[in-house]
Amino acid sequence: MKKGEISLAIRILRREVPKWEVPIVTLIAESRHSPFHILISCILSLRTQDATTAKASHRLFELADTPGEMLRLSARKIEKVIFPVGFYRVKAQSIREICRTLIKKYSGKVPDDIDELLKLKGVGRKTANLVVTLGYGRPGICVDTHVHRISNRWGYVRTKNPKETEFALRDKLPKRYWIEYNDLLVSFGQHLCRPISPLCSRCPVERYCDRVGVTTNR
Repeated sequence: MKKGEISLAIRILRREVPKWEVPIVTLIAESRHSPFHILISCILSLRTQDATTAKASHRLFELADTPGEMLRLSARKIEKVIFPVGFYRVKAQSIREICRTLIKKYSGKVPDDIDELLKLKGVGRKTANLVVTLGYGRPGICVDTHVHRISNRWGYVRTKNPKETEFALRDKLPKRYWIEYNDLLVSFGQHLCRPISPLCSRCPVERYCDRVGVTTNR
């Protein structure tokens, strides 16, 4: 990807992405406008398909809408409600621990700072950035496997893992694109730019892609 082409690619994806399904955490952010709901749904979404996350989040928030209400639920109850999300037992414990910390250290409010969010049990950089961007509208770059893979496939960055990709993008990606970058690339990655045999023949930004690491495509 040549210098300046990232803006053209993002402009095209803005037109294309509305045709596809929106990531579940983004939908929750748009419907509930709550950093707490975004945080908990992010925890549930890890290693879990969006459809499963959506149902589990809805069931859980019907029972508990705040950290205090969540702590009134036993770990066993949370497990039952969020099943079959991946690692549901571990996540139930993490949710209770997070809520306990929010009440004890942050007066029940979800922090709006990435470093503070990273102190919460089970919260990594992906989740912290999503809470900051979707929950508070502050600049951040959420990097999951789609963002890491596509940014490298384009040749826009050359990194070995999502953490390296985040910091490379912080240095290179114009700040005006930071918040939307994740949503655009997640939808793009789920529907066209797949990990194996991407649909290059249907790709609207194919001319800007260096196809780094692509051995087969359709």
